[in-house]
Amino acid sequence: MTAIPRKYITDARNQKQAVIVDLETFNRMESIIEDNGLARFMEEAEGDEVLSVQEAKKHYRALKKD
Repeated sequence: MTAIPRKYITDARNQKQAVIVDLETFNRMESIIEDNGLARFMEEAEGDEVLSVQEAKKHYRALKKD
């Protein structure tokens, strides 16, 4: 795994309080987290019922009425 370049913000007792990462690294981390969440969601939905386009349209029209 690639090391993440970081800087720390410390308090008066030199205790680490926060981490600073560059924007490119943050964006990469955010993308990885989102991809992981999407993959888990897709795995959980794997056994769900699949609707045809017409069934889906009918379902969403019914939702709008509520």
